[in-house]
Amino acid sequence: MAVETIQGRGNFASDIKEMTRKVGKGQVENPNGVLGKDEFLKLLLVELEHQDPTAPVETDKILSQTSQLASLEAATNTNTALEKLSGSLQSSLKFTTIGAMGKIADMGNDEILIKENDIANFELYLPKAVAKGTIEIKDTLGNVVRTIGIEDLKSGINTFTWNGETNDGLRAKEGSYHVRAAYTDPNGIQGSAAVGVYPISSIKFENGQSMVKLGSQYVPYNAVKEIYDVNN
Repeated sequence: MAVETIQGRGNFASDIKEMTRKVGKGQVENPNGVLGKDEFLKLLLVELEHQDPTAPVETDKILSQTSQLASLEAATNTNTALEKLSGSLQSSLKFTTIGAMGKIADMGNDEILIKENDIANFELYLPKAVAKGTIEIKDTLGNVVRTIGIEDLKSGINTFTWNGETNDGLRAKEGSYHVRAAYTDPNGIQGSAAVGVYPISSIKFENGQSMVKLGSQYVPYNAVKEIYDVNN
């Protein structure tokens, strides 16, 4: 089979896909027309080898094509370096995440959602045992719609249920509500707690993403607004 003579083409790059399909039997096989730096160099050499002797490729075109090759190689090297840097940063982030174990994470959101004719379950982290206290549930305007008394609770994660009933005995509207607690520990020292503030008890990695366990749920590490020591 005769090798196709490459001539009379003004733009080498525009002919790449066609050339990579068939430049001669057994020479180049690239049906998708995808080029790396090695394929680009092969095509350049083939073009020079099979140019028309009576109308050789002009010097400026050769320089342009070699410049394209140099740019392609530089881009390839840059991509390789960026991939290595990305891997290093991901490994570094994992170590940073592990260092947060045992610290307190604040999601920056103390809201719970209650739906029509449903109940709302929520968790509070109590750093100290509770002798007596109250949980206040407020609407988005800051009005207290429900007060729940608490007593004799152990420190740690405690789960509570709100049936949607307000202090007036009515049904709260469907939507978001803010939850905070104020209490006194067995030594008479006052404390507070809020939904969305929990110790980081566990960390796992899924699809390159760091997940931290807050309460009974795992959430993305980048969703945490603030991390601080337990004693702060």
